[in-house]
Amino acid sequence: MIEEQRVVKVGMADLNIIEQQGLIRTTGLGSCVGLTLFDPIVKVAGLAHVMLPVSTIARDGALNIAKYADTAVPALLERLLESGADQARIVAKMAGGSQMFTFAGTGDSLRIGPRNVESCKEKLNELGIPLLAEDTGGNYGRTIELDCETGILFIRSVQKGIKEL
Repeated sequence: MIEEQRVVKVGMADLNIIEQQGLIRTTGLGSCVGLTLFDPIVKVAGLAHVMLPVSTIARDGALNIAKYADTAVPALLERLLESGADQARIVAKMAGGSQMFTFAGTGDSLRIGPRNVESCKEKLNELGIPLLAEDTGGNYGRTIELDCETGILFIRSVQKGIKEL
C-alpha cells in the first residue's frame, strides 16, 4: 500500500513550516529564491519563497515580510524557534535566483535573481546559520521540496531533471 505523504505548500512571497514528517514545497522559482531552514534533531523545517532582496523598496501600506529576503529569513527562523528548534542546530539550503531575462545596457536593477541570492546569504551570515548547499543562478525555473525527516532538498527543473542536496 502506498502511503500518502503530507505536503505543505508555500506560495510566492509566502513562508511556512512543517514538523516531524512530510514535505514542504514551493513551485515557480525563477528569480525568486526558495530558502529552507532545518533542525535535524527536532525535525522541524521551514521554507520561504523570497521574491525581492530588501524590504526598503516596499511601497507604503502593509509589509509582506515573506516577500523580502531581509525580513523573510528572520521571520522563518522565529517560526522554527517557536516550534522547538535550536538556532545552534539550524542549517540552510536554497535554490532559485535565476537570471530569467537579459537586456542589453541594463544595470543592477534587473539582476533580481543574483541579488536575491546575495541578500539571503547576507541574512543567513548575520544570523549565524550555515548554508550547507545551494542550486542557484542559471536561467531556468525550479520547483523545490524539503523532506522534513531527512533534510534532503529535492530540486526539479525541466532543463536539469531532479537534483538532491
